[in-house]
Amino acid sequence: MEFSQQENNQNSVISIEQGKVQLIHAQLKTPCFISRNFFTETNIHTIKDISKISLFSLASQDDIDILIIGTGVSPQFLAAKQQVDIQQMNIGTECMNSESACRSFNLLLSDIRNVGLLLL
Repeated sequence: MEFSQQENNQNSVISIEQGKVQLIHAQLKTPCFISRNFFTETNIHTIKDISKISLFSLASQDDIDILIIGTGVSPQFLAAKQQVDIQQMNIGTECMNSESACRSFNLLLSDIRNVGLLLL
């Protein structure tokens, strides 16, 4: 699925296909993490792999207030303990399918929000 192009100085998602994501300046394999000024492939493969420890090194690369988690074709949700752990990092979370997650990320990024996108 293709998305509309955003500003060139941001890591907007251009398209997402099975196993890969196209940004303005790069292509990544999933799973990956994307924020305004940082992107990387990651070892977080499932929703159960998400923890304070696994997110700390990603979230510390860029200031994020909300983390959108794209869980593939269908939405999956964090366990209560995972939600509490991430809230203790002062990060809100939203889980949704990956296409919706990319659209939401681009929208929040264009609104100059401190947002991160984790695609599983």
